[in-house]
Amino acid sequence: MRPASPPDIFRSPQMNPQRTYDIIFAGGGTAACVTAGRLAAADSGLRILIVENGGQVQDKPVHVQPGRYMKNMMAPEPGIFTFHRTTPSENLNDRGLVGSNASCVGGGGSVNAMVYVRAAASDYDDWEKLGNLGWGSADLIPLAKKTETYQAGPVDSTHGASGPLKVSYGAHETHAGRDFLKAAAEYGRGRKLTQDGNDFFNCNSYARAPKYIDIETGRRSDAAHCYLYPQMHNPNLNIIDHARVVRILFDDDHHAVGVEYHEGKGGEIRTAHASRLIIVSAGALCSPAILERSGIGARPLLEQHEIEVVSELPGVGENYQDHTLGLSPYLSPEDEVTLSILALDEKAAAAHETEWLATGKGLMASNGVDAGIRIRPNANDLEELGPAFQKRWDTFFSRASDKAIAWIGTYGCYLGNNLASAVRPSFTMICITTYPVAVGNVHIQSRDAFAPLQVNSGILNSVEDLLVLRWAYKWARELARRMDGYRGEVVIDHPIFPEGSQAACGDAAGPVGIDAPDISYSKQDDEAIDAFHRANINMAWHALGTCAMKPRAQSGVVDARLNVYGVKNLKVADMSIAPLNVGANTYNTALVIGEKAASIIAEELGIAGV
Repeated sequence: MRPASPPDIFRSPQMNPQRTYDIIFAGGGTAACVTAGRLAAADSGLRILIVENGGQVQDKPVHVQPGRYMKNMMAPEPGIFTFHRTTPSENLNDRGLVGSNASCVGGGGSVNAMVYVRAAASDYDDWEKLGNLGWGSADLIPLAKKTETYQAGPVDSTHGASGPLKVSYGAHETHAGRDFLKAAAEYGRGRKLTQDGNDFFNCNSYARAPKYIDIETGRRSDAAHCYLYPQMHNPNLNIIDHARVVRILFDDDHHAVGVEYHEGKGGEIRTAHASRLIIVSAGALCSPAILERSGIGARPLLEQHEIEVVSELPGVGENYQDHTLGLSPYLSPEDEVTLSILALDEKAAAAHETEWLATGKGLMASNGVDAGIRIRPNANDLEELGPAFQKRWDTFFSRASDKAIAWIGTYGCYLGNNLASAVRPSFTMICITTYPVAVGNVHIQSRDAFAPLQVNSGILNSVEDLLVLRWAYKWARELARRMDGYRGEVVIDHPIFPEGSQAACGDAAGPVGIDAPDISYSKQDDEAIDAFHRANINMAWHALGTCAMKPRAQSGVVDARLNVYGVKNLKVADMSIAPLNVGANTYNTALVIGEKAASIIAEELGIAGV
């Protein structure tokens, strides 16, 4: 029951029998599109509603033309993202970082960089060891295969041949990608090239980078267009867009019976009723917020905001994890054309769009990410990382040979903190720490669904994470210096090294020789790198973990069937259920979660053919 006299925003409207569905999705992100699409395809009579905060993406150029994602990254159109400022931290020079969730049908898969990097098999095995039966690699790898038609090489035990999503190397390869692999083959440092860096087991090998782009059409291949929109001919599948879910409604027996939502900011509050199931799928930032506004969470927080406790779950909003993202741009030859032009010069973008429309090829058919490595340290690297990292290595990484400490790759464009630098051709080395120690939290600050969330990232609260970033920066820089297109550093986006340092940055006439000695960094140089990262490091927008799938006694929020503890007919299905981090971009795992949710729900509702 609710308080006797709640504010107007929390008065439950009368249930309208014309607004009754079998299943309601609170959020229309990647996992929701997969699950809803599978269920609708299997049972066209199932009445499904998706309530999505953002807009439709069907056939819109900014979503389906791969190169347009650069505009999302550098100058996003209003409304495509909802941004969240994190609490300032002294470990980040008193900065607050910017987190985000995509505000559109399909979620992150409709706006992201389309990078195809899959989790390590041991990541899923670790989930299962927490008591999540059916969530180990033996169960989830077949679901990953089910999502895809792999166009980037032979179909084998880990890659699919008939799934909705197309995975290819794209129809355009950047100079940076070719240069990266050429330098890697010669420089190596104990690592070799592999034909497949994404078989769930391979680690420590350089590889071409597949992407979610259909090689036949040149289009982005995403959950919205490949799972959901093909079912929209069905009148029983409905989407209400530009509608923000306020809360889940419960009856006196704690059965979830409906959702309350705003029709746009400041719009009317409406209610939709669910007769069988409600699935929260609003992402790692917004799913816990919906639960908290619904009376599910830590008692002190709910009572602070005068929300009656429906289910006391202190883990809601906790266990927030991300990856840390380091971006180091390097100058390219003056005549090189990079993806930056697609975001900064609309006239040039239009010309590349014309080529794409005619052929499905060219710069607009690229995401600019053509090569990378999931990297693990060897004995020499561990010595460089130092004793402060050794415990982390011994207790976490050493037990699983498929876990990388970072992903290092290249973007064929400028990505940095100073857009003015993008006018000069450049490429960017990416360093993503794959298993940061950092853990934070996200919570509501108000019952108002449009109020900012309180987000504590935890980033760089642990020295181990700083050491990995320092090591990865040096590694990436050595590779960049040997790439054919290297013409020096974009100085403003690199550490400020002491005067006279061998590590000083600036223009260069060309690359150093493959056998040139590595830069020797002094203690002061290392301190400059650390200071740079504290002042510039960002989240990778790979949020997860805030509605963790683990035992309730261990601060879990959902069980292995995705049921929210303490209530009935309510599940969560998105990256928020991940109990532990994955060493990869989170999109592939979100797809797997969507497939797993579809199979669980189909089994429970007696639906065949999912």
